[in-house]
Amino acid sequence: MNGSTENRAPEAFDKRGSHDRLLSWAAASRMLPLVQRIVADMIDCQQRLTRMLPEKERLDRHRRDLSWPERARRYQLDEDIAAGEQALRANFSELDGLGVSLLDIATGQVGFPTKVNNRLAYFCWLPGEKTLSFWRYADEDERRPIPAGWTKGDSRQKVKD
Repeated sequence: MNGSTENRAPEAFDKRGSHDRLLSWAAASRMLPLVQRIVADMIDCQQRLTRMLPEKERLDRHRRDLSWPERARRYQLDEDIAAGEQALRANFSELDGLGVSLLDIATGQVGFPTKVNNRLAYFCWLPGEKTLSFWRYADEDERRPIPAGWTKGDSRQKVKD
């Protein structure tokens, strides 16, 4: 992919797996409520992990000098972090099973694979958006408004830039 990749999930598009299936706007829109819940869970999980990691790192640095309550907290954090990472992997797997990609983990941008002008593309959604209103080519970051004609039936390849 071209452009910045620092916030892009490693599975974004290069590792297509079950993403051989292309989606129409209507099919992607029907999937959106489920995808919204999965992404909300992912963001919540990521935020919890982000809050726990500094405390865990501090406790790890001083592990030889910890009191028993601090050791117990360190062990609890180990378990909580492992559970959070497992939940995150399960959510990634669920998105993958749907054939959907997390394009940007920092923003929660999701891509529903399609084709535009015989090029791989996505209908893309960000948390807070109510509908699928944007699309982008797979090798570009620019989100473009979905033309009204695309939302009527299966018109994935009818539009020209």
